[in-house]
Amino acid sequence: SSLRLPAVAHRLRARTPRPRPAFAMSEVEETINRIRTHKGVTGIVIVNSEGVPIRSTFDNKHTLQYSALISQLAAKARSVVRDLDPQNDLTFLRVRSKKHEIMVAPDREYILIVIQDPNADQGS
Repeated sequence: SSLRLPAVAHRLRARTPRPRPAFAMSEVEETINRIRTHKGVTGIVIVNSEGVPIRSTFDNKHTLQYSALISQLAAKARSVVRDLDPQNDLTFLRVRSKKHEIMVAPDREYILIVIQDPNADQGS
């Protein structure tokens, strides 16, 4: 089943005090562990507004790759949405390929990225 990331990102935002010098790690860990239990989830990356990874379940190579590329994609998608309507903003982005489904929940301060196997339901 597909995750409902906008709701998860909203809960993560609501639980994180502002201004915050650092994440409330136990709450972030709880959220990550809850997301990881969903069928087909292969990894999670949380990046700050500069695209620097602050938490990941991937190895270093994949963390840096997803952080850099998805941050750029999310920035471009946000720019497109705002160019089409300056009163609008990007709230969620989903990219699906044959092998992966990448779900992106951007916020002002961070981006939550979840990578999922879209074929997990079919037992492949």
